[in-house]
Amino acid sequence: MREARGHNEARRLFGSYEYRYGPGEHVIEAHWHEEMEWLYVAEGETLLQIGTESLLLRAGEAAFVPSGELHAAHASGSAGCRFFALVFHGALLSGAAFDAVEERVVLPLLERRAMFPRQARPQEPAGALLLGELAHIRQACRQRPPGWEAAVKGRLLLMLAGTHALGAAEDRRAGADGGPSSGVAADAAKVERLKRVISHLQEHYGRPIRIAELAGLAAMSEGHFSRFFREMTGQTPIAYLNALRIRRAAERLRRTELRIADIALECGFDNISYFVRQFQRQLKETPSAFRRRNGQK
Repeated sequence: MREARGHNEARRLFGSYEYRYGPGEHVIEAHWHEEMEWLYVAEGETLLQIGTESLLLRAGEAAFVPSGELHAAHASGSAGCRFFALVFHGALLSGAAFDAVEERVVLPLLERRAMFPRQARPQEPAGALLLGELAHIRQACRQRPPGWEAAVKGRLLLMLAGTHALGAAEDRRAGADGGPSSGVAADAAKVERLKRVISHLQEHYGRPIRIAELAGLAAMSEGHFSRFFREMTGQTPIAYLNALRIRRAAERLRRTELRIADIALECGFDNISYFVRQFQRQLKETPSAFRRRNGQK
């Protein structure tokens, strides 16, 4: 799913989010967005999928997700997880003038020539620096003292400067090792197939969708597609579709006065009992309780 985010204020080019999830729950459904993102695990473990790469993030570690990259995650282990996400647009780091900082540090990040490391671990010099700055950013986002937005921007620039100073910047362009490889091309093709399917689900979730329809979009057999989808997202196609439908239903419950049965139908559920069970499974309360808690009677 391509994600559209509003970062609280029109002029703010970043957003911060805190989440807590139980064991095995999906922390992030597969999606992508124009902004870059840092994910910091405060408690527990999270299995993060970025494109075709899987990373196990433990408490005190973080990962960087570049602009436009498909990513998903779920809580790993028996204790669940709590994590902090900082989502920011590249324009946040750019200045009004094209100076040395823009040329040597910011532009290479935006062009994927010299990016943050994929993963930050405290036992590594670059990781320790990045995690320290992320801790300051998280504190600023929580407490919001005067000038906190400037602190977030400044800390991100310090993270970028430290990455270069320690020689930890990574070149993420396709074929950056001297030319496009068949492996890079194959991975990119997989991601584009999945994006095509997810975009289709996002557009048509309100009507019946069969596995054969999705498999056709990916040019695969149904069995191959189901294995491919689970490998890439950690979910079956039906589980992903149900989660998408429940999110859309929750938005309608929060923002409209439509009857619950009508919302269920609009979101692709033709059985109200099944809708209520799925809603409770994912959001841990009934649709009626969710609506009351969010200000609708």
